[in-house]
Amino acid sequence: MFKFIHFFYHLYTINAVQNKLARSIQFTIKTMKITLIPLLLLSVLGIKSLLEGAYDSPHQVVDTSGNILRVGANYYIIPNPTTKCSIFSKYKGNNGLVLAKVAANKTFPLDVLVVEGQQLGQPLTFTPIHDQKKGAPVRVSTDLNIEFSMQTSCSQSNVWKIDHFDRATRKWFVTTGGVVGHPSWRTISNWVKIEKYDGDDRRVSCPTFCAYCKVQCRDIGVYEDQNGNKRLALTDAPYKVRFQKA
Repeated sequence: MFKFIHFFYHLYTINAVQNKLARSIQFTIKTMKITLIPLLLLSVLGIKSLLEGAYDSPHQVVDTSGNILRVGANYYIIPNPTTKCSIFSKYKGNNGLVLAKVAANKTFPLDVLVVEGQQLGQPLTFTPIHDQKKGAPVRVSTDLNIEFSMQTSCSQSNVWKIDHFDRATRKWFVTTGGVVGHPSWRTISNWVKIEKYDGDDRRVSCPTFCAYCKVQCRDIGVYEDQNGNKRLALTDAPYKVRFQKA
């Protein structure tokens, strides 16, 4: 009889220990869940913060009033007063960029020219590759599209692109007919950058979003053709500019 009671006592003790151990494990799991959830949230927030910090690293471009350039807003691109148009002349007065024909026998697309005189040219907009929503900041060293805001009779768009090599002048000129967005090897000629240079800004053709694309990393400068047109083209001389709110 005593052995029988002793057996049940040991069985009860084992069950009690097992129940206590089970409750302890459940409590530990709950505690781990409670602890891990905030840790996971903190990890996610930390990663998000790091990504945003990396994305925000390029400096923001500012206009002549010191305000940040914004996507969707209109601006004039005006040369720095000391920028040379060519080795023969300098810009005088207010100058800017316009869409125009470079020859009577050429129709479309229109090319990008520098005009001299008492005008600021025609307004443009800037659309970065990563953040295209209206009001987003425009940053240096970032692939972007530039587009004239005015309406024309041309069937092509007013988005800048680098034209095919011109054998007569041995230049790549800036023309229009590009598209906004859609980064790929097909649109590689539509993308430019704004870079800081000697206290001002310059535009360069050096898209970096396409790792396998063969591109030219050169400044966008000014070339004066035989007709006296001052055309934007890929050059070895930086063309320093500023941006004025339209």
